[in-house]
This record gives sequence, structure tokens and C-alpha cells, in this order.
Amino acid sequence: MEYKITSKSEMDTIELAQNIESEKFPNMVICLDGELGSGKTMFTKGIATALGIKETITSPTFTIIKEYDGELPLYHMDVYRLDGDTDGVGIEEYFEKGGIVIIEWASTIKDILPNEYLHIKFKVVDENKRTLVITPHGSKYEEVCEAVL
Repeated sequence: MEYKITSKSEMDTIELAQNIESEKFPNMVICLDGELGSGKTMFTKGIATALGIKETITSPTFTIIKEYDGELPLYHMDVYRLDGDTDGVGIEEYFEKGGIVIIEWASTIKDILPNEYLHIKFKVVDENKRTLVITPHGSKYEEVCEAVL
């Protein structure tokens, strides 16, 4: 099943993230895809805020992975620069660390993603509006979608 949501502003994107965060569980994996400036990092900021994280959230383009302490740990990844080569990075280890994993540009590493995750594709409509296509993979993620969408 696929869900389509229209975000009319950054605040809409943040509110969606906070609603999803309200259904969080350890080892939750959220995969984000979409062009530059489509809202991936804004979504992550919404999750972080809901987790009580006070640090400024920026895309970890050059560091690949940023870790934040909150109600649950947040592991924010930007795998764009890896170009699919994850050898030696240890991304898979984060799937079992008990936190929430958010992966920007996740489609570039789809071969190592766990069997169950939430995928969100961001599509730019205009300067402020985005279409988000949300696809749950696995029963836990279907339950999250049913609860918040």
C-alpha cells in the first residue's frame, strides 16, 4: 500500500514527521528519497524535535552519519556521496542499535536495507508544496501509517 500526502509548507513536513515519531519504536528505519531541497532534512528536523533533541540538525553530507541523543538515539545518514559503496561504513550496524535511523538518498543503498522500513519519496511541486509518497515495508510500518495517515 502507498500513501500520498501533500505538504504545503515546511511546517506541514515537520508535523508529519512529529506524527510519525509519536509511533516510534527501537530500530525504526525511515528511508528518504527526493531531489535536493525537497524536504528530507526538514523531515529529519521534525523527528529530532519530537525526540527532544536540541542540537541543530543539518544533512550529514560529508560525515555520512550523525548521531544525536534524545528520547531514543537518532542516527541521521546521508549516503549520497557513497554512490552505493557502503564497504567499511558500518551502516547495517545502526539498524540494531535501538534508535531511529533516518537515511537520506536511501535508494542508493537499497541492497543493504533491512526487510522492514518506512520509505518516503519527496517530490517538489513548487516553491513550498511537496508530494510525499509513503510506502511501508513490513507490518510494523503499516501500523505506523494506519495510525498517523
